[in-house]
Amino acid sequence: MERKKASDYPQELLDLFHEYQHGDISRRAFLDRAGKFATGGLTVAAIFESLTPNYAWAQQVLPDDKRIKVGYETVQSPAGNGSIKGYLARPAQGGKLPVVLVIHENRGLNPYIEDVARRLALANFIAFAPDGLTSVGGFPGSDEKGAAAFRTVDGTKMTEDFVAAARWLKARSDSTGKLGAVGFCFGGGIVNQLAVRLGADLNAGVAFYGRQAGAADAPKISAPLLLHYAGNDERINAGIAAYETALKDNKKVYTVHMYDGKQHGFHNDTTPRYDEESAKLAWTRTLEFFNKNLR
Repeated sequence: MERKKASDYPQELLDLFHEYQHGDISRRAFLDRAGKFATGGLTVAAIFESLTPNYAWAQQVLPDDKRIKVGYETVQSPAGNGSIKGYLARPAQGGKLPVVLVIHENRGLNPYIEDVARRLALANFIAFAPDGLTSVGGFPGSDEKGAAAFRTVDGTKMTEDFVAAARWLKARSDSTGKLGAVGFCFGGGIVNQLAVRLGADLNAGVAFYGRQAGAADAPKISAPLLLHYAGNDERINAGIAAYETALKDNKKVYTVHMYDGKQHGFHNDTTPRYDEESAKLAWTRTLEFFNKNLR
């Protein structure tokens, strides 16, 4: 399938697909409302297909790359869903290294997020990407099924699973004890929550277009934060001003980058919302931030 860009679609159609992906409307409702964009021989089904993820596009680092070691680990989570399984990626040469928790979008541990973990391993970090869908059988192979499964998991328990994964990762024998977290969409919101929950145990947090923590929780944050936002993301961006005020008032260390004109999900290279220039810039800033705060 030919790779399309966000600029190939009307903003209204992108916003409509965003609503569908976040469970605000059904697939049927999306198809019905997208009908007006099906012109010139283009079917609604073809529009839907072109907007759904193509995992092959996200393979920047192959799973069998000799420079890294990858595998799956299961972490006990008694306060959550009992346990959480995740994808561990680390440099092949071993040694004690800083660790980074990678938190997925609201669709579970898909191939894009596994690739992000491998990218971190190549950058000389130990990365662990837990699957919040573990308790319902794990990521089911497609984002559509993953989103449906995601909505069946107890959100409070899932948050506890990520807290358990973070503590397990930080305490590993091959960890230096310096813990970072990076998350996307839902995962960006979890990074903000982890900053609150873990306090000084989190050493750096990077949230890509994530829901902000509440202003009342800002005093509990200890980690420096790097916050990436997309210009065309009204729902998430509505919370920026209050969060910034709370972080400033509590003298917290944070940096905000706004990627003007870009879509929510611009780092995810499996969909048309991906913006290569912004994604690369945000990733470079992310690695610099982790190198500065975790080494």
